[in-house]
Amino acid sequence: MTARLGFGDVLRVGGSGLRARPLRVFLSALGIAIGIAAMIGVVGISTSSRAQLQATLDRLGTNLLTAAPGQDFMGEDASMPEDAVGMIGRIPGVRTASATGKVDASVYRNDRIPEGETGGISVLAARVDLTRTVGLTTSTGTWLNAGTSRYPAVVLGSSAAERLGVIGAGTQVWLGSQWFTVVGVLEANGLAPELDAAALVGWDVAQARLGFDGHPTTVYTRTDKHAVEDVRELMAATASPEAPNEIQVSRPSDALAAQNATDRAFTGLLLGLGGVALLVGGVGVANTMVISVLERRAEIGLRRSLGATRGQIRLQFLTESQLLAALGGVGGVGLGIAVTAVYAISQGWPTVVPPWAMAGGVLATLAIGAVAGLYPAIRAARLSPTEALAAP
Repeated sequence: MTARLGFGDVLRVGGSGLRARPLRVFLSALGIAIGIAAMIGVVGISTSSRAQLQATLDRLGTNLLTAAPGQDFMGEDASMPEDAVGMIGRIPGVRTASATGKVDASVYRNDRIPEGETGGISVLAARVDLTRTVGLTTSTGTWLNAGTSRYPAVVLGSSAAERLGVIGAGTQVWLGSQWFTVVGVLEANGLAPELDAAALVGWDVAQARLGFDGHPTTVYTRTDKHAVEDVRELMAATASPEAPNEIQVSRPSDALAAQNATDRAFTGLLLGLGGVALLVGGVGVANTMVISVLERRAEIGLRRSLGATRGQIRLQFLTESQLLAALGGVGGVGLGIAVTAVYAISQGWPTVVPPWAMAGGVLATLAIGAVAGLYPAIRAARLSPTEALAAP
């Protein structure tokens, strides 16, 4: 009568074959682990990036619209009327509207630097309510107010301050061939990155001292969430009734959404590469199991002569391949989570690894283990006891 193998017996028999070849098992499992870690890492980093993006959008809002002049029929740069901000502010559904205006001036750390070496820093006239509309915050110092906007005071964007070597408020910079005092430095803003590389001065002082003509070059509008599209359709005609075709209206959050779509496409490419690595790991498992069958023909013949059935032999080697793949899969999931956590923390993102990715990684390795071990298991089961015992 043939003895039956229980589940625990199957695991013990399968595990004993792995323990007998620890180095080979480690290298084969490592191939699986690298493939799974690559896939988990790609999914985790991409998901963490999207979580950070969503948090940014939730904080800054998706209801910010901008209007800027384009070009006229002659190809010349157009301009917006001086009262464009006030007109846009009267559109139903608009909460606040503010603006910046391009100033023909340069800013330097001191008056010894040759003109022309601007470092890519633009000078903008800004209204005092710009922070409320755009959602700007200062990392140090304060924003412009009704008092400082009339005097030579400047607020620097985050990258502008870095380029000028300004750490905090109280420093003076050479702006428009005169000294301006830095009263604040802005935090980086995802919806208005153009402000990060700008030096912002008050609207009044820009007109009085820097030759600013008073025409806004960018109007920022914060709307009710349900009225974004309605306001968007009316902004161009409202800002410039005589030439609405010369006004370009955009939604900054759309650029972030496009970036998210690009990240998704890139994630798909990297997942494909991770799949190739996983396939290579599966080939390694199959190779290990085939060699194991060849090396253990005497053991197979002895077990067959003692009453083991072909099904039990097949189950033994199939279990070995499953355990080998599962070992690599679990290790790969752990490694992928660690890689995701390290990268996300270094970027200041939340660490997010979807449960489906972890479960899918383990299931994928089990499937690969089954496919990789199927042929060696069938080959082992087909060996007759006499043929196996007679093998060298």
